[in-house]
Amino acid sequence: MYEFKTDGTCSSKIQFEIKDGKVYSVSFEKGCTGNLKALGILIEGMDAAEVVQKLKGLKCGAKNTSCGDQLAVAIEQYLA
Repeated sequence: MYEFKTDGTCSSKIQFEIKDGKVYSVSFEKGCTGNLKALGILIEGMDAAEVVQKLKGLKCGAKNTSCGDQLAVAIEQYLA
């Protein structure tokens, strides 16, 4: 299980696994619980690079990032 401390979002931590290039078991600590559970369910088993492509750069309100964007950053960091 990979753990990533977020920056600039309501959630404080993201955990996930990557197996054979696919994302599994995504969970967020704090944040908008329903939306973040849904995000984890929607990307379950999705190709990690595709998740990054879809979520990178998304912003939440006036913030420069979002929980989805932070997940993309975390996945990129994991893959590097």
